[in-house]
Amino acid sequence: MNATTSIEVEAKFSAAPDSQVPELTTIDGVDSVLETTIHQLSARYYDTADLRLTRAKITLRRRTGGKDAGWHLKLPAESGRLEIGVPLNDGDETTPPAELLDLVRALVRDFPLAPIAQVDNERHESLLADGTGEVVAEFCDDHVTAWSLLSGGAKTQWREWEVELSGEHAPHNLLASAAEVLSAAGATPSDSPSKLKTALGESINNAPTPPGMAALDETSAAYAVINALRANRDRLIEMDPQVRRNEWDSVHQMRVATRELRSLMQTFEGILVGEEYARVAEELKVLAQVLGVARDAEVVHERFLMLLSLDDDHLIDADATAHLSQDMQHKYDRAHRYILASLNSERYFRMLDSLDNLIAHPPLAEVEEDLDVDEATPEKVHIDEQVVLFGHLEAAYRKLMKRHNKALKEWEDDSLALREREENFHNMRKAAKKLRYSADAVGRATSVQTKDLYAACKKMQSVLGDFQDSVTSRDELLHLAKRARAAGEDTFAYGVLYQRERHIGLRALEEYADAAREIEKAYRKLEKAVEKAATAKVKNRK
Repeated sequence: MNATTSIEVEAKFSAAPDSQVPELTTIDGVDSVLETTIHQLSARYYDTADLRLTRAKITLRRRTGGKDAGWHLKLPAESGRLEIGVPLNDGDETTPPAELLDLVRALVRDFPLAPIAQVDNERHESLLADGTGEVVAEFCDDHVTAWSLLSGGAKTQWREWEVELSGEHAPHNLLASAAEVLSAAGATPSDSPSKLKTALGESINNAPTPPGMAALDETSAAYAVINALRANRDRLIEMDPQVRRNEWDSVHQMRVATRELRSLMQTFEGILVGEEYARVAEELKVLAQVLGVARDAEVVHERFLMLLSLDDDHLIDADATAHLSQDMQHKYDRAHRYILASLNSERYFRMLDSLDNLIAHPPLAEVEEDLDVDEATPEKVHIDEQVVLFGHLEAAYRKLMKRHNKALKEWEDDSLALREREENFHNMRKAAKKLRYSADAVGRATSVQTKDLYAACKKMQSVLGDFQDSVTSRDELLHLAKRARAAGEDTFAYGVLYQRERHIGLRALEEYADAAREIEKAYRKLEKAVEKAATAKVKNRK
């Protein structure tokens, strides 16, 4: 199927049944009405039983009649609405196309979809043109009859005017001018963002709701903890359709979201407890590993292209050029296909369900049994939560410093293999990432400012990220060289590029010492703030 994609930028107005359409050429930028066509449209909207799409401001419909009959998925966009359409075929009329469902799989998962509303519309569509005869907008006079198919739903009728921009040359003030002209004719801005919401009316309140966030005291650390998990869960779901569409940098961003969510869960361990909590954290680890294979291939492919662009001495032969420019792309493509299989698996859907359940029903650790009931105040519980968070932060810092000292000590030890010494810096980078996420968690859940430590850890990640990319690139160059040798090809180019990558990596390490000092300085400052906050809490309790 050939999907079409467009951005809808429009304004909607409610009009009385007997309203007269005003002279449309009085709208700024409109010089003529080219033609008016009447379409008989009939659309059936689909959603889960708990209306996950509708509540996320997404609509999925099958529409007949008009010039774009087909399945349509409408998604929120930065400006207007993103509409993706797939033509009708002779297949099952009740099953949406997979290419549309893939874009909302993280929301609907494998839950059944059923009709929730039918909207029939007699549309009087007028094409509005500028002085050159180019269409700049469409005006639709819609006479709508709709039925909510939800429990308690009813038949409704209304009239609606829409003005939608067309082409690239529509005047920037056309919609504002149209609003003035249509308002003068008795229309009012529509209270509903879509025909579906109008059709459902009050019956939407009869549908069950998907799991939401637990009702907690918004001043508590527990609330901040759950809210942080919710935000990262939402980020993961946001990246899902972009990864499926293989958009640029999407795999990287979804991997970051997955790792950050898992790291937050580890940091919050002790506040949130239980086997299910630990299991979800492990599932996130598996997902990050799946994404990591494609991401590593993507990074190395980009580095190989960079190395090829630097070959002003023309030392890289044709065979090596072909391998460097193609092999890692093929590896990425294979890894991406595996990602898609994982994202369509029941295992992935159940992990998302478990995340929803943890956020809706957080397994908060209970107050110690020997704590007197009169002492179990919210303030007391908050202090316990903060102690857990600060404990994780301290442990993450100590682990980082241990790895830092090991990396420095062994770097100059030539008796150790180079790969082993380089691995120390990779472990240091992972420790910096862990400390960064822990600092972020503490900053979200307490009043302590952790921005300096967060920024220092991020800088260390960047320094060692450049270093690790060069190491990974060298590993792949060695692999390509071995394959080339076995095939009887010249391997000289791989040796040249290996040494270039070695030099790039060493240059990246030149910033390591400064980055380490910034982390230590930021942590010492934060440590004093933590002590001050703890003292203040104790005084407030007395």
